[in-house]
Amino acid sequence: MFSKSVVVCSLLALAAIAAATDVLQCPGKNIQNLKENVQLTPCKKAPCKLKKGTNQHISINFTPDTDLDEITNHVVADVFGVELPFVGVDGNPVCDKLQTADGQPASCPLKAGTTYTYKDSFPILNFYPSIEAKVHWELQAHKKGVICFEMPVKIV
Repeated sequence: MFSKSVVVCSLLALAAIAAATDVLQCPGKNIQNLKENVQLTPCKKAPCKLKKGTNQHISINFTPDTDLDEITNHVVADVFGVELPFVGVDGNPVCDKLQTADGQPASCPLKAGTTYTYKDSFPILNFYPSIEAKVHWELQAHKKGVICFEMPVKIV
């Protein structure tokens, strides 16, 4: 018979997998367990439907290789081959939206080898066109990528 702790750990692991979003690797990148470390809510599969006038929630787990004094979002939408900044998200600092692996508030500077979670929500603005696009989302430090993913989206 399984102990309660084994059952609880198994259920938590299944919940984490079920909550993961089916994101894509950025070109030239191979981030281990990327799909398990990115969660977009309420999106689960591609293309992610982004409804105008609502908020999208995001959670990204990452572990920097080096100490980082700052970290920002780089978020663009590839629309017909043209990269357009995701207004309201691109270029925003994320240092005030970080937690440690145990859920405690964290802030910059970040320590190498420590796992952090970036949690945020962002509006799907009403003036966005109703189109399909590919969103490229990257957390950056001094224009260098820390973690990156792509997601086909449909703005409705």
